[in-house]
Amino acid sequence: MAGGFAVSSSGAEFEAKITPIVIISCIMAATGGLMFGYDVGVSGGVTSMPEFLKKFFPVVYRKTTMEHLDSNYCKYDNQGLQLFTSSLYLAGLTATFFASYTTRKLGRRLTMLIAGVFFIIGTIFNAAAENLAMLITGRILLGCGVGFANQAVPVFLSEIAPTRIRGGLNILFQLNVTIGILFANLVNYGTAKIKGGWGWRLSLGLAGIPACLLTIGALLVVDTPNSLIERGHLEKGKEVLRKIRGTDNIEPEFNELVEASRIAKAVKHPFRNLLKRKNRPQLIISVALQIFQQFTGINAIMFYAPVLFNTLGFGGDASLYSAVITGAVNVLSTVVSIYSVDKVGRRMLLLEAGVQMFLSQLVIAIILGLKLSDNSENLGKGYAILVVVMVCTYVSSFAWSWGPLGWLIPSEIFPLETRSAGQSVTVCVNLLFTFVIAQAFLSMLCHFKFGIFLFFSGWVLIMSFFVLFLLPETKNISIEEMTERVWKQHWFWKRFMDDDDDVVVKVSDNKNGAY
Repeated sequence: MAGGFAVSSSGAEFEAKITPIVIISCIMAATGGLMFGYDVGVSGGVTSMPEFLKKFFPVVYRKTTMEHLDSNYCKYDNQGLQLFTSSLYLAGLTATFFASYTTRKLGRRLTMLIAGVFFIIGTIFNAAAENLAMLITGRILLGCGVGFANQAVPVFLSEIAPTRIRGGLNILFQLNVTIGILFANLVNYGTAKIKGGWGWRLSLGLAGIPACLLTIGALLVVDTPNSLIERGHLEKGKEVLRKIRGTDNIEPEFNELVEASRIAKAVKHPFRNLLKRKNRPQLIISVALQIFQQFTGINAIMFYAPVLFNTLGFGGDASLYSAVITGAVNVLSTVVSIYSVDKVGRRMLLLEAGVQMFLSQLVIAIILGLKLSDNSENLGKGYAILVVVMVCTYVSSFAWSWGPLGWLIPSEIFPLETRSAGQSVTVCVNLLFTFVIAQAFLSMLCHFKFGIFLFFSGWVLIMSFFVLFLLPETKNISIEEMTERVWKQHWFWKRFMDDDDDVVVKVSDNKNGAY
């Protein structure tokens, strides 16, 4: 076990070992990410299976089998098909508001359990679907699970982890999302080969594995000390804190949690409180990060890959190669961010990735614009290889930056009194924009053609400037002392911190001059 210290807002150091119980709890909780990833990954593969399209979307099926279609870009442009994918996000959006309440009143652990139950029921509906209504109902139930899991898991992870490895442990959630996507891609490849046309049922049904893992995990883990103290179970909270920190010297951290909880309890309306002037920086940054994460265009790349790999001469297995290669790059690059996020810092990763993503999308747009016409599917081998390399360059930079950090940063910048509400708004905005992109993407592709990459690269430029000027560094700063050491020191945000109802500035902390 590694020993070490977590730093408090008063400048004192908390003793904190990295105990097995912390590692196990985090692995269990992060299976919520596995479930989300599997749901995201599986829908793309299933919707390209002919048997599935024939049963639920006959119009699209006819389009994909026609020889002389107007455009490569428009085959899948169908609102119903887009609804199958996006209904999950819309349901998640609604569920998030209920999840905020349960996270606060019932605890993080019970909220994860509720998510697991939703996932299991949704999976059963999907695998047994006989008509479109049943299929969409299943997706809506899965969406409710996503809403509850995405609310509870990041908060659980950032509260249970010692400060110095909080970033790495929190990214476990995103790592599991990428593993879930890769697993779904591999499953789809296998099930597409099944004769008899029931492969899609197996693809949708295997979501039951991560669903059961999350449910069992939620039954086994302990709730976070923050949550127990917040709900008045002080002794239990102290006992859990002693267990997860692996030391008896927990009084200073315990007292700080009790104090933070007391301040939080004084807040009667967390959502209204979010709009207060002093909470505005956290709110603006969290909302902006979610919008930007969706507008990096990661969906565009993930969707486009099969056409490109087709031209490389991989033939019928093209979609597997593309999905598995991008999926594997995704997983490996997320591992990079687990190691680097607490060393290099959040800002550095986001800025470096911004440059990488902007350039790779620009190159892809230029090649496709010059070389791929509406009806041809032939890029020429050299260009196709270059595009594949650019796709991997792009995916890798997303996976160590906007992918995981879009979830990590909001989960660590809100003070306890607005943390549940803040996480709610974060998840909500993320799902809203995921819904918008999922619902509009195939139509945008049909109209923008290769220009869609220029559209997204423009957004990448905007978000990089936002990070450069407005996002403060939060690595190695405990959640309780964000206000003193981050917001009050930032050139722009400090002007929001002079509220009358704010805590008096500690002069000693100002000497730290943390950016």
